[in-house]
Amino acid sequence: MSGMLGSLSDADRQTAAETFGAVALAAGRVVMDIYAGAANARQKADSSPVCDADERAEASILAALAKAAPGIPVIAEESVARGVVPACGETFILVDPLDGTREFLARNGEFTVNLALIERGAPVAGAVYAPALEKLWIGGATASLIRVAPGAAMPPQAERRSIQTRAAPADGLVALCSRSHGEAQTEAFLRERRIARRVNIGSSLKFCLIAEGEADVYPRFGPTMEWDIAAGDAVLRAAGGCVLGEDGAPMVYGKRDDQYRNGPFVAWGRRS
Repeated sequence: MSGMLGSLSDADRQTAAETFGAVALAAGRVVMDIYAGAANARQKADSSPVCDADERAEASILAALAKAAPGIPVIAEESVARGVVPACGETFILVDPLDGTREFLARNGEFTVNLALIERGAPVAGAVYAPALEKLWIGGATASLIRVAPGAAMPPQAERRSIQTRAAPADGLVALCSRSHGEAQTEAFLRERRIARRVNIGSSLKFCLIAEGEADVYPRFGPTMEWDIAAGDAVLRAAGGCVLGEDGAPMVYGKRDDQYRNGPFVAWGRRS
């Protein structure tokens, strides 16, 4: 990945997704080692939870990216919390080492490791790994689901399943909602649409289920950060879906002036 600054080809994007997948698998091993013991949970300045798994997984990821992608700036959640925010241009990497810390601490398995490559404001490659579920989603030029244990090597192509979003079912949409963050605006959004079933689930798994064709829509009106959603957005876009902001345009990344905060968004499967 070291030569990827500038415009990226489909091959470049797929190479980045593969690299991120391998990095996420290694970080997943770190996460699961802590999952089996004491997590040492505490609160950050913004009152969100953090634990040893967040910090050790991020250290693993940053070390791996320093070798695999030297020269590409990395915006990583826990580093930003400590005030380490490197300058980034059109191409950079977003990292959430443990998305769903609350789910991790609740021991429900719904947490993920997330890496995304951003080019000119768009997530062009990403990996989302759910180590407790042993499921890895990668998206570059195409999207795939891979069943693989934490710390294992990336499996060959024959052991992967290509994924795509589905057309909206005639009997109504399957809507995904945050397990830990309820919102009145979400309820209003769902009331205005034909919803056949609603599922509450944690972390960036929601984007991946839409990418797999298992669900159709995920509205989010509460606060999120770019590293929370960029990897899931990359996988979903590669599978034929989209993540739209309140202006109806695709989400844009690299909002340094806003401290990398997102506005409201809706993740969709196939729109037509």
